[in-house]
Amino acid sequence: MSKNIYVGNLPWSATEEEVRNAFGAYGEVLSVKLVEDRETGRPRGFGFVEMEDQGAMEAIENLDGSDFGGRAIKVNEARPRPQRPQRW
Repeated sequence: MSKNIYVGNLPWSATEEEVRNAFGAYGEVLSVKLVEDRETGRPRGFGFVEMEDQGAMEAIENLDGSDFGGRAIKVNEARPRPQRPQRW
């Protein structure tokens, strides 16, 4: 099984490779997705990391509140996105 992890308060200069390396210290990283603004294409300062369960729990425990590029990052298990009402 794998877990999806929310990573917030990332510096805008953070790259997917840097995030992958930080989380890779705790287990196999399956994917990294840093979210960008749709209109400007600029980073929004958060993203998601998918990891195997055991490594994910260790990463959450060890990285939440840690320094990443001069900022204290927020790391927790991602919650499913709430359903948006359909627009007609």
